[in-house]
Amino acid sequence: MRKVHALGVAALVMLALPDPTFAEPKSGGILRVYHRDSPGSASIHEGATFSINIPFMPVFNNLVIYDQHIAQNSQDTIRPELAESWAWSADKKALTFKLRRDVKWHDGKPFTSADVKCTFDMLMGKSQQKFRQNPRKSWYDQVNEVTVNGDYEASFNLKRPQPALLSLLASGYTPVYPCHVSPADMRTKPVGTGPFKFVEFKANESIKIAKNPDYWKKGLPYLDGIEYTIITNRSTAILGFISGKFDMTFPTEVSIPLLKDVKSQAPNAVCAVEPVNVTTNIIVNSSNPPFDNLDVRRALALALDRKAFIQIQFEGQADVGGTMLPAPAGLWAMPKEMLEQIPGYGPDIEKNREEARKLMQKAGYSPDKRLSIKIATRNIPIYRDPSIILIDQIKSIYVDAELDVVDTAQWFPKVARKDYSLGLNLTGNAVDDPDQSFYENYSCGSERNYTGYCNREIEKLFDQQSMEFDVAKRKKIVWEIDKRLQEDVARPIIFHSRAGSCWQPYVKNITIMKNSSYNGYRYEDVWMDK
Repeated sequence: MRKVHALGVAALVMLALPDPTFAEPKSGGILRVYHRDSPGSASIHEGATFSINIPFMPVFNNLVIYDQHIAQNSQDTIRPELAESWAWSADKKALTFKLRRDVKWHDGKPFTSADVKCTFDMLMGKSQQKFRQNPRKSWYDQVNEVTVNGDYEASFNLKRPQPALLSLLASGYTPVYPCHVSPADMRTKPVGTGPFKFVEFKANESIKIAKNPDYWKKGLPYLDGIEYTIITNRSTAILGFISGKFDMTFPTEVSIPLLKDVKSQAPNAVCAVEPVNVTTNIIVNSSNPPFDNLDVRRALALALDRKAFIQIQFEGQADVGGTMLPAPAGLWAMPKEMLEQIPGYGPDIEKNREEARKLMQKAGYSPDKRLSIKIATRNIPIYRDPSIILIDQIKSIYVDAELDVVDTAQWFPKVARKDYSLGLNLTGNAVDDPDQSFYENYSCGSERNYTGYCNREIEKLFDQQSMEFDVAKRKKIVWEIDKRLQEDVARPIIFHSRAGSCWQPYVKNITIMKNSSYNGYRYEDVWMDK
């Protein structure tokens, strides 16, 4: 049995160690997990939330995937999946995959290179069939076309070198879809090649998937199925886990205070706390007053007391950073001394707020003429809780705000169409790589660029770092980009989350990823010793 790769917090976390008796994996059993909310659909490619990724990733396979038992994702941990192998051309402008020949879709039809081409043609917007939402279309901006050579070879032909393409293809957000199933059907009855088959999805109630007996990885999965019960109240869900109703919590959803409850009431539970590559941030609709005024946006960023957010919500266990995940979990973080030179990141909070008040006065606001706004946010605790803190903090710069809570199914469409003035948002970065973060969240035409931020000069730097194969040189360009994004108040980063996951001691072979939780929930070799 492999050990669990999960680094914890000493007072709260039991580290899962190899069983000294070396128990053999057992087949059977239904893994019971609570789910934090009801996802808008079952289609991973049309989703921009972990709420879809978690229950439906086990239904699918990728061309390549990050090793599910190495906690920190990197290019060195990428493994073949539907592809048996891959190779770059000499000019680094073509990436060719040799495909497996023994794979079938859950409905019995064979997997071929046509499915690869269909999937990525839809993602690039080049096919007749369209995704209703396509939040990661920008990932493939450098792909000219996907070509096939027979049924078992597919090539990504690039406009220019992009070494990060392989990392994007390994994400848990990059499954291959079947050519013969419509995008509409994939929203409600997804068909994959993965270790588990879709059974049912009852909105606001449950999601069920069952063992694929014909899985191409012989002998897997061990579980008979996974059942997710949708419970939106976090405390109620945790009580269900403590009482034994659930075998596992929703991954990376247990807050630091709730971990204390778990450890005091279920001392045998195995828990891990890790960075999750999710930023809590402010999205600002800079196309409309008052936030079309850079002074007002900068005042907002200067008003933040990031350490107060972290102390209140995480008892100090979260991280301050820019766009990229802070070190040591993050591989691309700018140095601390560079970060602290950015306005608003300095330690003197009152000095920052005094500067913010001067900017607000310049924009026409004062103690007698305050700005009244609504702060839109998603109606789950990890969004609502920091929104309350934000409302309190910005009172100090003449801003009176009230909360506008939005259901999950409506949240992403709402912000994508810029139907908000100010929002408290969480941005999950699916890969710890600058290409994913910069192009998806800050490029001028991206669907997930919720703020409408557009800076063509910085976009040139996006391309420059993306083509750089020398990691040290690439890092320096990445740091400069990150610094300028914070100075432009493109999407003020409040903090980078850490969160807990817990499972019962009889659940074996769980790994909690430390720099992208979106990539680690296939569950194909998880088993239960009971």
